[in-house]
Amino acid sequence: MLKAEEKKPKNQKTRLASASDSESRRAKEPMESQTPIKMWSFKFDLKRMLVWSLVLFLFVPAIFSWMGETANDLNVTISQAMADIKEQKIKSVEVVGDQVILDYGEQIMKFSTKETGASFTELLTQYQIDPSTVNTKIKNGSFMDKLGGVLNILSFLLMALFFVMIVRQMRGGGSGIPGMGGSMFGIGKSKAKLFAKGKQNVKFADVAGVDEAKMELEEVVDFLKNPDKYAKVGARTPKGVLLIGPAGVGKTLMARAVAGEAGVPFFSMAGSEFMEMLVGVGASRVRDLFETAKKASPAIIFIDEIDAIGRTRGGGMMGGHDERDQTLNQILVEMDGFTIKENVVVLAATNRPDVLDPALVRPGRFDRRVSLDMPDIEGRKATLAIHAKGKPFKEDIDWTTVAKRTVGFTGADLENMLNEAAILIARENRKEITFDDIEEAATKVKMGPSKKRIQTDDDRRMTAYHEAGHAIATHFLCHTDPVHRISIISRGRALGFTMIPPAVDKYQSTRIELLEEICTLLGGRVAEKLIYNDLTAGASSDIDRLTKIARAMVIDYGMSPLGPIDFGPQEGLSEWGRNFMEPTDVSDSKRSEIDREVKRIVDACEKTTRQILKDKRKIMDRVVVALMEKESLEREEFESIVGISEKEVKAKNEYSVAYE
Repeated sequence: MLKAEEKKPKNQKTRLASASDSESRRAKEPMESQTPIKMWSFKFDLKRMLVWSLVLFLFVPAIFSWMGETANDLNVTISQAMADIKEQKIKSVEVVGDQVILDYGEQIMKFSTKETGASFTELLTQYQIDPSTVNTKIKNGSFMDKLGGVLNILSFLLMALFFVMIVRQMRGGGSGIPGMGGSMFGIGKSKAKLFAKGKQNVKFADVAGVDEAKMELEEVVDFLKNPDKYAKVGARTPKGVLLIGPAGVGKTLMARAVAGEAGVPFFSMAGSEFMEMLVGVGASRVRDLFETAKKASPAIIFIDEIDAIGRTRGGGMMGGHDERDQTLNQILVEMDGFTIKENVVVLAATNRPDVLDPALVRPGRFDRRVSLDMPDIEGRKATLAIHAKGKPFKEDIDWTTVAKRTVGFTGADLENMLNEAAILIARENRKEITFDDIEEAATKVKMGPSKKRIQTDDDRRMTAYHEAGHAIATHFLCHTDPVHRISIISRGRALGFTMIPPAVDKYQSTRIELLEEICTLLGGRVAEKLIYNDLTAGASSDIDRLTKIARAMVIDYGMSPLGPIDFGPQEGLSEWGRNFMEPTDVSDSKRSEIDREVKRIVDACEKTTRQILKDKRKIMDRVVVALMEKESLEREEFESIVGISEKEVKAKNEYSVAYE
């Protein structure tokens, strides 16, 4: 402690010395090297000045009018004022221009007005009052009068300015005000978001799972980078590229990647942003968008959800004068107006290509259609690798297994899954994401979060038998996918679930596979009937799905004795997409036959399912006991309880649906 106390003054002295040295050095530096301090600055803003002028024009006269009304009860006539002066009720009088201010004392002030040009002294003499007996102060001019004159001049100038603006708008000119665009108050200006050249950081490397689409769009990038290369051989740059695919596959991300690779300005706008309540605004915004893009050429225009304005024309309530139709017409005109020198490519995205107007998708407008499909297993692995960056995962995670168990997931689903896994470990204050976390996140994405519902043991047991019925029927059929997980934990609106994801990516289904899928869906209902001789409402979603499959087999797929005939409704395009309300050419008797065939399919599948559950009743009971204890069973646990592997079931081929 003593040593520390001895050192303290020394250190303090050193600090003082260094501080004085720095001050001396600053004093020796030339004044020019020091940065001047900007005390006040003024920025001229015409738009803001006009707004405040408008406020003054509207509210200041109203304020003065209110002040005048408030003072009416304090005004007296000049004759009354002279009478009060004569009776010596007034202490002093102050004359300011034509205004006469009367001081009655006790802080009572009243006002009067004399004739313009008349002398107040002469006025006193007229009323037989000696001016020398009146305490009078005379001032020249009135500030309020001068202010009123200035406000009148400003009001006139403001009205003239607005008149000039309206005339320019009517003549089609710009407003001259920054940020207001070329139409009144910027209503007709496009709302496109601009990603300037070099500011778009998304590349093709950031997009995975759509390699075929990426190859198609690489040519578009080359068109934008090297237009002269194609002009020499007489090739025309594609005017438009239509990106087609289900929601979440990465259409918008792919468009941004094209802009990032090409290094050109990127104008992004949603189809719904063109439409407003006012007539003609949509067409005006289309013109403004295309004019801006042409000035920035080479450039890319991206219209997301183009089906909002690109639907088939003529179906609206107002025929060809519908506002949406006019907007679409303007897009068609603008795309036809592209020249070779205007190197602008229009990208558009939609998940409803069937409702687009034929004039919009013809060659010369949207020359190319690029389809973005659901990612396969390799695409899912690549997508997972992209979205896994920046997240702490355990080293033993097998990403191939994760990709296999996420069949049917889009790129957005995979990104959401990994994000939910990260949120899960953050909630539990853990530092690494495990495989179980990913499994839980995948289930949450597809089924919803788990819910703790208070149920009796009987209700839980009935739910367990329902889910075990699905699982047993699936396991003992030869053309079904393996059971991934069984659970009686409530998720979303379901009291339990049985996950049966496809083992591999499938692009078509056979007749036998569809029949066995119906058997799987019937498993829960048949189990309830077998065990309790009663039914619950829990099979409603299963019944809906299996009915659609059975009806499609008869009507659309030709998988019934009725033959390969399409018995479905006549489809036609309308304003709202496909119109299914048109009458069919099928007779009433044929409709009855269709209904009977659908019933035959469901009955045959139900018979097969009932036979499986009767034969495997003991196995189903063991599965229910395990579910009541653990609430969830993974594939390995389920197969160990069953005791028969998937390979043995397929080799035996014990059950089949008897439908011919």
